[in-house]
Amino acid sequence: MTLFIFILIAIIMLFIVVYRKRNGENVYKYIINSAGDIYNRYAPYSYKTVKEKVKEMGQDYTIRQYVTEVLGFSAFTGIITYLYFYNLIISAIYIVVVIMFIPYLNYLRCKRLYSEFIFEQIQVYTTNTIMEFATTQAFVKSLEGVYESNILEEPVKTDVKIMIDMAYDNGTIDESIKFFNNKYDYNIVRNMHQLFYQITNEGARDAGETLDNMSNDIDMLVESVYRDRIDRSAFHKKFLQFGIVLYLMIMLVQFLLGHDSYIQLLNDPLVMILLHLVVLINSFFLLRGEKYYNEDVGAE
Repeated sequence: MTLFIFILIAIIMLFIVVYRKRNGENVYKYIINSAGDIYNRYAPYSYKTVKEKVKEMGQDYTIRQYVTEVLGFSAFTGIITYLYFYNLIISAIYIVVVIMFIPYLNYLRCKRLYSEFIFEQIQVYTTNTIMEFATTQAFVKSLEGVYESNILEEPVKTDVKIMIDMAYDNGTIDESIKFFNNKYDYNIVRNMHQLFYQITNEGARDAGETLDNMSNDIDMLVESVYRDRIDRSAFHKKFLQFGIVLYLMIMLVQFLLGHDSYIQLLNDPLVMILLHLVVLINSFFLLRGEKYYNEDVGAE
């Protein structure tokens, strides 16, 4: 009987590892490659900046929501670990560990919201700069028009003002473009700036048609981004659902062995180690999936 439980738990562990490893790779490829390599990691930003902007957008959790999240995670962890170990002390330890990870999960959520917000601001910046340039035929004047229209929000608005000041101080747009490209590493930003640089410094025929094509490319990109966001959200839900099912597979073991036989096996240290590994491995892959879902978004 002991050998049987060892084999059964080992099979469950192998299944979790194989599935999650393959699934984790799919999540990574899915985020990086979908919609024509739309998303890349956005340049690092401080947690303070992220948190302040999320609060400003009204999407930060309230105290009640935080308490609800803590209670929900604690209840789920307590039930699952008790079904595995039938030991209140072990369940309490797992609950404490899980609660310690809740701020990290909220941090990932805030980064995702912030990166999505930044991408929306970049969309507004590029689209409106092209529209202004079609009228003014001057890059700096286009930036001034976008800035003075107050359609941008912080921190992008301030960075556009810095670009304008740098252009006047240096007498060229080179440093301004370099500054913005480095801070907002998006292909649509670089392509648009390169186009303006060529028109401003080198001249270009049929600039109007070129600007229209650039504007259409941006519209197609934005459509792909939002479609990809919906797809990733649906995939994320399935990812979590399957993770919960894998936790509950211990109930199948107990059904096959019988409750009393399972309780007796818990006295074996090796069985306890295997059960801990099952819980920890599945938790690790769930956490890694959350990290991919929340972090690798917001840039194309």
